[in-house]
Amino acid sequence: MKASKITVVLRSILGLIFVAGPLASALHLIPDPAMPPGGAAFTAALAKTDYMLPLLWSTEIAAGVLLLSGLSTPFALVILAPVIVNIVAFHVFLVPSGMPPAILVSALEVSLAWRYRGAFRPLFKTARGQQVSTAHEVRVGAA
Repeated sequence: MKASKITVVLRSILGLIFVAGPLASALHLIPDPAMPPGGAAFTAALAKTDYMLPLLWSTEIAAGVLLLSGLSTPFALVILAPVIVNIVAFHVFLVPSGMPPAILVSALEVSLAWRYRGAFRPLFKTARGQQVSTAHEVRVGAA
């Protein structure tokens, strides 16, 4: 498979996850999973705000649509980054049984971010427009 085809497949899988998952949750198409007390309390607190879950779902769906369409994939990845960090933290600290899907989503995000790394290069420039040095740009033995 060519690199571009792999990118399309990875982008499509991540996009489907972030369109289908929130839609299924928002429309109650799947039963709520059983969770330990901490995870259930956290989810209930988000639901009780009356805005957080709809905001989260709409953000995930919008990013998923961007990924599926191939429009502005780097922007979709930036939108999803904090969401994915919270998904992983939720499973690390509250619902460890959900780690496999969290790892999958993280791996897809990181893989796509690497494939689109050129789009993120301007984020690592200083105010004067100089590129921030990376670890492999530092000379060994330089004082």
